[in-house]
Amino acid sequence: MADGLSAATQIHSASQGNLLASSAPMEIKSNYRLQQTLSGHAKAISSVKFSPDGLLLASSSADKTVRLWDVYTGRLVRVLEGHVQGISDVSWSGDSKYLCTASDDKSIRIWSAATGETLKQLDGHYNYVFCVNFNPQSNLIVSGSFDETIRTWDVKTGRNLKVLPGHSDPVSAVHFSGDGSMIVSSSYDGHCRIWDGVSGQCLKTIVGEDNSPISFVKFSPNSKYILAGTLDNHIRLWDYREERIAKTYTGHRNSRFCIFSTFVATGPRKLIASGSEDNLIYIWDLQSKRIVQRLAAHTDVVLAVAAHPNECILASGALEKDRTVKIWRDNAAWSTTGSSTQGTSDTSHPTDG
Repeated sequence: MADGLSAATQIHSASQGNLLASSAPMEIKSNYRLQQTLSGHAKAISSVKFSPDGLLLASSSADKTVRLWDVYTGRLVRVLEGHVQGISDVSWSGDSKYLCTASDDKSIRIWSAATGETLKQLDGHYNYVFCVNFNPQSNLIVSGSFDETIRTWDVKTGRNLKVLPGHSDPVSAVHFSGDGSMIVSSSYDGHCRIWDGVSGQCLKTIVGEDNSPISFVKFSPNSKYILAGTLDNHIRLWDYREERIAKTYTGHRNSRFCIFSTFVATGPRKLIASGSEDNLIYIWDLQSKRIVQRLAAHTDVVLAVAAHPNECILASGALEKDRTVKIWRDNAAWSTTGSSTQGTSDTSHPTDG
């Protein structure tokens, strides 16, 4: 693609693409500080993902590689090479043994985390593959593409199981629910769709406000809500069963790129974190919607943000002028290591189980 960027960094601009349980007030503090700056990628960072066991961080890039880093030392563990064009997304299997990647070369690859070898190449999309995720059982992969389709794949055989042709513009994100029974997808057509994870039937369609292009979506940890970013500088938490917006988060800048946002469920209060086109990371209190921290993160657009599965650690990655991955830690916050963050009330928060 132009300037050597992957689809993730050259994704259409907006002009081209055309509740919760209340709780007592509490002073919210977020105190993330930079721990590591990881250099080595030759082009823009497109995605960062922590392994489910929390030991490794994967970063994908327009430079056609994935790099695996030790979360605690910042040491480069392994480089995954094989794609012939830039990589837009990366995902881990539930046991942290495998990864899958989505590339502008129109393929998906499954990799061994231990050896860095390609185990399978999945072909079928006829345009850039932009997003990819394992299901929780790690026997299925879902992918989304600029060809406007979603595909599901059998991990063991590499066979394409279903083609879901529900969108009318490039698919920007795909994600399985916590039990793997549903898939959520987002698109520049301004729609989020929820699909049956087995049959591929469209169960529900959510239309964003003003039909703005939807640049990112994921299920909440309890799968009762979806978090959706739109190219109008908003992130919205949807109660998709009631088809209503539960919360809206603003203050960041997002009108051009598909920027990741995520739930941060490892501290005393639940947070939302997102990258931004003003080169910052924004962190909101999930309940109050207030910005509790802005991190002066990078020297270019922060496209990728991820939260560690069980510690108060964030990772971020930025575009071409920066090309670094950074790891942030909130040493003052609680850790979930050895404790439970699972809720019991059905009316509780999106991060409760």
